[in-house]
Amino acid sequence: MSQPPSTPDPAAVAALERFKAQRVTAIYRLDLIAKGAVISYEDGTPVDMASEKARLEQMVADMDRRIAQLERTLG
Repeated sequence: MSQPPSTPDPAAVAALERFKAQRVTAIYRLDLIAKGAVISYEDGTPVDMASEKARLEQMVADMDRRIAQLERTLG
């Protein structure tokens, strides 16, 4: 007897969508940096934007890998 096709867990799908939204936010921040945005800490100290850009690029690449893996798992 064959198994009926399984439907993805709604909570897992919702978590994936939230994770994708976080990725969009990171890409938006990268775009702002490319346009010359400068971020400061609460005490007014400027953030090293080159380091922030590298950190966000690594984060987006990691998110891309994780999203692809989750999408394969969820079907």
